Amino acid sequence: MSLVPLVALIFFSVSGGAYGIESLFSTSGPGMGILLILIAPLIYSVPHALVCAELGTAIPVEGGYYHWVKRGLGRFWAFQQGMLAWVCSFVDMALYPVMFTSYLSSLIGVVAPGKHVFFTVPLIAGHNLDVDLNWVICAGVIVIFTLLNLMGAGWVGDSSVLFAIICLTPMLILTAIGGYHLLTEGINPVTPLTAEQGQSTWNAFGSGLFIVMWNYSGWDSVSTVAGEMENPKKHLPKALFWSVLLIIVGYLLPSVAALAVGADGENGWKSWDEGAFPDIAGELAGPWLQYTVTVGGLFASVAMFSALLASYSRLPSALSRDGYLPPWVSKESKRYRMPMASIIGSSVIYALFCFSSFSNLVVFDVFLTNIGILLEVAALIALRIREPELERPYKIPGGWWSIGLITVCLTAISVWAAIEQYNEAGGKAVKYCLIVVGAALLLFPLLSLRKAAKESAALDRAAAANGSVHGDAYGLSGSQWDPAHSDKAATGTGTGSVEA
Repeated sequence: MSLVPLVALIFFSVSGGAYGIESLFSTSGPGMGILLILIAPLIYSVPHALVCAELGTAIPVEGGYYHWVKRGLGRFWAFQQGMLAWVCSFVDMALYPVMFTSYLSSLIGVVAPGKHVFFTVPLIAGHNLDVDLNWVICAGVIVIFTLLNLMGAGWVGDSSVLFAIICLTPMLILTAIGGYHLLTEGINPVTPLTAEQGQSTWNAFGSGLFIVMWNYSGWDSVSTVAGEMENPKKHLPKALFWSVLLIIVGYLLPSVAALAVGADGENGWKSWDEGAFPDIAGELAGPWLQYTVTVGGLFASVAMFSALLASYSRLPSALSRDGYLPPWVSKESKRYRMPMASIIGSSVIYALFCFSSFSNLVVFDVFLTNIGILLEVAALIALRIREPELERPYKIPGGWWSIGLITVCLTAISVWAAIEQYNEAGGKAVKYCLIVVGAALLLFPLLSLRKAAKESAALDRAAAANGSVHGDAYGLSGSQWDPAHSDKAATGTGTGSVEA
């Protein structure tokens, strides 16, 4: 995977374009919405991207941030990082096939949920599961892009370039037409500042920040396929830089142009919700642009699913190589050297989550994402202290002052997001988060005991076969690499190499 496909892969792992940003303006207002699009990268995206650039070039192996945390903080925290991110993906990844069918149903009404039910599966406590056309299409999308992922991250990156062109072209047209309306009609797109008269600036800022955090998260996602990059030590920092610019512009220009529709009316910004851009396009230029933007949304949905599947599916594979999951989870295909069971198994779980009305589960998405970000920052600090001589092709400039500022920014915004999440969803958010975090904490000692027993048995067999045991095959400290795994190092030495 070379530089341009890598930029496209990061673009879809984080953003996918302005599709989905619409509710920011009905929540916070035009002025505050534009301000947040510009401010959020400075306090959230850029600090995280800098962390990813340093750690990703210092440790460019398949499994990415899982191995960053393991090397910096040890096996326990690495397991939490990998497991929490993978479980969080169950809900996150189901969003994109459902988003695809949502856009499709605006073109073909029969695709809407419950419109065409094939059969019903009875469940416990009187609940039923409807297998309808909507879910079948979701499953079809998952199958197609699972097959693409089985061909390797290179294919995913190349297809992402094509998808980016298809997704961004409608938004460029909308930007041009909306910009023309702003200029010729003398509309000021950034007034008023807030959504409602009497809404405080702080309330508008806080409510909108939570929305843009979700739309600006995911900078570490591409790190898990570092073993399949052409030259991660050189290309990853460049790709992160260009992706940050592309994503900011991709949010900013269409949003400003769309504000030409005004505040009131059926498609005014006061009524905007996720998926409103096609209707906005229709009001600005007619049905032809509405259909064009809808097609762009269709491709954005599947491209985001494809890019994130490449990222998340490497996590169970990495956990398997380290002995926490069965060996067959990391088994690779002979032709493409992809972890087949990990990719297919993850996709099956995502398809099952497409059945549910899971919007109530999304409340722990940002919370768990921020836990992972803070673990990466802690790993960065630990490695700076414990391994100052580690080769860092890209090193965050400014020394400890910059790292301190990054730590303060990301910690403060994560704590604030947790408080806002509690205020918005109450005990439900806390309950879901405690269940997921508690399960990960309990699983580690159980799986560690299983792993230790298997290692001991392997050593006993080796001793019986050779008459002696040549050292402790697993005598590494918790912050070092497990020699049992087979990371694909950036040197291209294949699956038998070990980054030590």
